[in-house]
Amino acid sequence: MRQKSRFGILGMLFGAIAVSGGGLASETSYMPVDQAAGFASIMTTLKKEAPRYRVRHLNYLKLRYDLSDKPSGATMSKGKPIQEGIRVKLPQGVTWERLSGMDPEEIKQKGLYPEGFLPLPHVKHEAGGQVFSHLQIEEIKKQEGRSLERFDVEFDLPDHFLPEFPSPIYLTTHPELGDVSKGQLVTRMNYFEIFNGLLNPKQLEGLRLLLTPFPQQEFNETADRKTEKASLGVSCFDCHANGHTNAAFHLVGDIRPQELRHRIDTPTLRGVNIQRLFGSQRALKTVEDFTEFEQRGAYFDGDLVIGVKKGINILDRGHQVHAMAEFQEILNFPPAPKLDIFGHLDPQKASKAELRGERLFFGKARCGTCHPAPYYTDNLMHDLKTERFFQSKTMNGRRMVGDGPIKTFPLRGIKDSPPYLHDGRLLTLEDTVEFFNLVSGTKLSKEEKLDLVAFMRAL
Repeated sequence: MRQKSRFGILGMLFGAIAVSGGGLASETSYMPVDQAAGFASIMTTLKKEAPRYRVRHLNYLKLRYDLSDKPSGATMSKGKPIQEGIRVKLPQGVTWERLSGMDPEEIKQKGLYPEGFLPLPHVKHEAGGQVFSHLQIEEIKKQEGRSLERFDVEFDLPDHFLPEFPSPIYLTTHPELGDVSKGQLVTRMNYFEIFNGLLNPKQLEGLRLLLTPFPQQEFNETADRKTEKASLGVSCFDCHANGHTNAAFHLVGDIRPQELRHRIDTPTLRGVNIQRLFGSQRALKTVEDFTEFEQRGAYFDGDLVIGVKKGINILDRGHQVHAMAEFQEILNFPPAPKLDIFGHLDPQKASKAELRGERLFFGKARCGTCHPAPYYTDNLMHDLKTERFFQSKTMNGRRMVGDGPIKTFPLRGIKDSPPYLHDGRLLTLEDTVEFFNLVSGTKLSKEEKLDLVAFMRAL
């Protein structure tokens, strides 16, 4: 017997949604084109509901993580302190050493898989959509007078877990210049002044388009938007700020029903010139494909019908897409002064801990199997089969299941790109080492894990 949706106004917004098996199950692959309620009443209701979802999500984050500010002595490329320590909380009475000594089935049956290793839900998974940190929101409002603030949800992670903002920009065409951003967030208001004379005309046009806002699911001019005022939309570099990442997140558009859609953390665009797969799980084959796919599908949750309604921006492949790709392909990795030309540590520059970590990386820890030098990616996809470790359940609207195949992200400059994994569930490199130590069964000692982190910070 069908039940009425328990999510209030969402039932009005998303039409034929029923509660099934403890989670949301969509009766259709499509979203409704029309809506029953007017914009003012929807906004009023969603604003009223927002604190409940915010508290629900914050409580879950505190269950999963230690969110305190614990800066290490190491820094990102421009000087922001890197957070240290394992932040994923263990079940009571369990140690990491004990956990790594158990087989997956025992962990599953005893319910000992750490909550922080499970897929990370969206702040409001039932609705999803793009969410930006206050850093990006405030700077875009200051420079452009455009609002990236939603009235129904807020960003969730504390600033100290985010990448540097604004991040430096390194170009393959100008290694002698270092950071070419001049400490600014590059927007359509200042890009020409900063880059005229550094880029050729095609690259300059590509950058302009990457900075140009176009309609998107939550940021548009229709009555089912999530901004108080009608919005021009979002730009590629609203998430990939300065060609890097500001940790904005979204839900992938290529999965149904809603409860199974993966949260996706914005990956950096640094080093796309050496990559052969694009999208954390989509396996698009060129950066041109990815650029075009984002505008045509991902911006509208993979629903082409809604895209037509809200203002889909179809780019010209031969001119606009190629220009955008040409700029993206000159975004370089940050400097790594301890690496030689083959991507390995220079023994004269590296510390003993870093050298030990490198040996572990390519040896016992088996990281190098998927992350070979010099760029630390095999340009393939791998399924970690994490479902071996836990019973499926639903938390905050997200059904916890296996992740499926995930692209091997390059690890060059990895210290600049927290949080980690495709959905940002791992807040620190220490968390990442613990996750892969458990999933891959390498049984590293505490000292070996610290050495591995030291090595990755040098990449």
